[in-house]
Amino acid sequence: MFLIKKNKLQYIKYNPLFILIIFFLLFCSNLSGSENRAVLSIGSQKAKVTVKVFSSLTCPHCASFHKKIFQKLKKDFIDVDKVKYQHHGFPLDLAALNAEKVLGCVESDETKLKLLNELYENQDSWASGSDINNINQKIFKISNNYELNNDKNKSCLNDQNLEDEILNERINASKKYSIEATPTIFINEKKYNGQHNYEDFKKEILKFL
Repeated sequence: MFLIKKNKLQYIKYNPLFILIIFFLLFCSNLSGSENRAVLSIGSQKAKVTVKVFSSLTCPHCASFHKKIFQKLKKDFIDVDKVKYQHHGFPLDLAALNAEKVLGCVESDETKLKLLNELYENQDSWASGSDINNINQKIFKISNNYELNNDKNKSCLNDQNLEDEILNERINASKKYSIEATPTIFINEKKYNGQHNYEDFKKEILKFL
């Protein structure tokens, strides 16, 4: 019995095809494990500063922070590889969860960022409605401009794995960072408690550069 096992182990060890299959599976596993559709990361991986923003897409303060700070931050720091910026989905209601699902279905980070910008820019037009189906249709109307047709949007809303990723991100963030409100912002893991204006935020960034 031992000899049979040994021979099988030897066959596995020296069979090139088997080795290639193992490497392929490990490679695919690493790819899928590293992807988190609840997080949009923008900027250089080598940046000295990482800004994490935990936000709900229906939160007015989140939209205000994004509109007042993000575009200037992108121009001054993200585009020149000094800052890596991360949007972490932290939905506070079903409308925010559905919008986050649709956002998570966009494959290109560049396109995803454009959709995120528009969701915040036009939050007043879609984040409320007579019922959730009405809100969903408003989200779809926006996302149709970003590589998502209605069939794809509906598939996103029914994607249980995607929903689990988003909700697990929220649960893990709550445990790790004790988040009680949105937006909650961290600069290199230090919580930002300053005013939501660019000059104050920029001063905090410069402390790490």
